[in-house]
Amino acid sequence: MTVAKSILQSIENASWIRRMFEAGKALKQVHGENNVFDFSLGNPVLEPPAAFVKALRDLANDPPPGMHRYMSNNGLAETRTAVAEVMSEQEGVNLSADDVVMTSGAAGGLNVALKSILNPGEEVIILNPYFVEYGFYTRNAGGVPRFVETKENFDLDLDAIAAAITAKTKVILINTPNNPTGKIYPQAQLTALAALLTEQERQLGTCIYLLSDTPYAKITYDGLKNPKLLGEHANSILVHSHSKDLGLAGERIGYLLINPDAAYRDDLRAAFSFNNRTLGFIHAPAMMQYALRSSLRASIDVDHYRELREMLCNGLRQLGFDFETPQGAFYLFPKTPIADDVEFCRLAQEHNLLLVPGSGFGRAGHVRIAYCVKEATIERALPQFEKLMSRFKQ
Repeated sequence: MTVAKSILQSIENASWIRRMFEAGKALKQVHGENNVFDFSLGNPVLEPPAAFVKALRDLANDPPPGMHRYMSNNGLAETRTAVAEVMSEQEGVNLSADDVVMTSGAAGGLNVALKSILNPGEEVIILNPYFVEYGFYTRNAGGVPRFVETKENFDLDLDAIAAAITAKTKVILINTPNNPTGKIYPQAQLTALAALLTEQERQLGTCIYLLSDTPYAKITYDGLKNPKLLGEHANSILVHSHSKDLGLAGERIGYLLINPDAAYRDDLRAAFSFNNRTLGFIHAPAMMQYALRSSLRASIDVDHYRELREMLCNGLRQLGFDFETPQGAFYLFPKTPIADDVEFCRLAQEHNLLLVPGSGFGRAGHVRIAYCVKEATIERALPQFEKLMSRFKQ
């Protein structure tokens, strides 16, 4: 056998998101692009803000000398300084440029962080439902994922988290607003979680990192804001990507932030820089780092995603779907009318609807619907959802 057994096993258990995306391509070849309603992939439909596009144009027309050359593994000092200024305001902590590492998106940042923190066999608590790649990222670093259920409405279950913490626990991974649920964890829950982690650190004599993944932090609705995360727990690390809030999923630009009060702060800085290089990222894309400085306070039009949310939620609620209204991101995670969510998704394909089973996110009996699509896609899909749901009515 020429391929590692662990990789073959991972491929077998690979993301349902991509699997459905590939199924969609086959359906589109048969029925045509406009007759297949693809809600499988969180691929932003909105274009980047004008300020970012202008910055790219200016850089292309008048590039700074050496713009495309190697740089520090941590990234451009000017960009890290700008990130530190903006995120200090947002998080309520005093970050310096040395607390910032520019990364190849959140995926790159999470892999760098976990590789830097974990010894083989140490555990990462992942809250269920979860973005499926978290398990793979943990295993990439030799860690062991421990999946802990959230409550029925997707709130944190602090008792379940406390019961899962052992002497091997090194990280708890938080994703808010959450993929796949759209849940925003309330600030009070994060404060209580931080107190729990601090007490567990004291009792166990260990360091437990609160690792936050926040690509949807600016995509929030109904007057809600994403909680401040870095200031809640001294041993905290924040990973952000501009894939969603600036519509740059294909550009792979993001950053890691280290809480200035973190234990082993200098060691973390050195480890992140080292692993950014040795994991093969070297450093984040240069042109994106230059362009990003002008857009750190910018965002895509969140109201547009809110309108898409309302259109989809109102339509599906009338058809009998049961769900928690998403508070952020651009995903809906309703319960399926039958227990077998994989079968439900298979039946949905018969109506040219591409959905992702909740089993792929660790919560069976649900389905994820990514509504970062064109308005016409939702309008034309709702009659197909009606036909699908009619199959389950008595």
